[in-house]
Amino acid sequence: MSNILIRPPWSLPERDVTAEGVFVRRREFLRALGIAGAGLAVPGMNRVVAAGTTPAGVAASTSNAPQRKYPALRNPKFNPGWALTDEEVAAHYNNFYEFSLVKHQVHRMVGKFVINPWKIEIAGLVEKPFVLDAHELIQEMPLEERVYRFRCVEAWSMVVPWTGFPLSKLIEKAKPRSEAKFVRFESFNKPDEAPGMKGSNYPFPYFEGLRMDEAMHPLTLVATGIYGKPMPKQHGAPVRLIVPWKYGYKSIKSVVKLEFVADQPKTFWEVMGPNEYPFESNVNPAVPHPRWLQSTERVIDTGDRIRTLPFNGYGDQVAKLYGKS
Repeated sequence: MSNILIRPPWSLPERDVTAEGVFVRRREFLRALGIAGAGLAVPGMNRVVAAGTTPAGVAASTSNAPQRKYPALRNPKFNPGWALTDEEVAAHYNNFYEFSLVKHQVHRMVGKFVINPWKIEIAGLVEKPFVLDAHELIQEMPLEERVYRFRCVEAWSMVVPWTGFPLSKLIEKAKPRSEAKFVRFESFNKPDEAPGMKGSNYPFPYFEGLRMDEAMHPLTLVATGIYGKPMPKQHGAPVRLIVPWKYGYKSIKSVVKLEFVADQPKTFWEVMGPNEYPFESNVNPAVPHPRWLQSTERVIDTGDRIRTLPFNGYGDQVAKLYGKS
């Protein structure tokens, strides 16, 4: 009689089973958010994107996050009526050096990138550290859509509808200690899945940081989707940050860790070029980059050259953070 055990396809190896203590803490965390248990009954959350509506080259790079969450209802406070950047152009124009230094190549290089399961660690100066599954968090968190300007330090821009939730909601429940003044963010380290990481001189994994008041600002978004669909891999699946008044490199992609710290953390591009990419990195048309002007920007799908606005147009909401009226 054979002693060979044949496991069904859905069986998990013991090493991949979540430890009971971690599971209990995670459920406690979600319960503290008020979102544990059955799915949320939020109007509009159960709409399904019609088949065939995804532009070419986008579907192959889409995450497998819960489809029933998309499209989310658009928040009327963030619905300015701007013309949206063409979805397909945005999907094929990405800065993601972990995969390629060539923007138009990134969407072709993400096929081996595994985004489920995806663990996010909350650590540092908090009352309780947590390890959360990103897809469970997406499943349970109430999502909304917001139309934001996005301004790259390279002087190009787009206008896109992001889906997500305010970072402040996560921070409040993480219960940071009073001495926590900054949040340090870290991305993945998977050179076998991200070809741009192999043999690179860049200090991967990518890391970024915000002051606590910046992280808690209502505009700062944990983005899980774009254009009414789960986040494509080339845009930073499964979850990324969006800080719309700062240059785009502050909006770290594919986040795996949030660490609350007392001292200002170093950031990826600050380490690479402190005279070009300072920690604050607010959009400022009056301060040129050492190698180009920042007074105007190129809209990526139309090629139009338009005037850059202070704080990327969000000065009314954020200027007071920096002692400006």
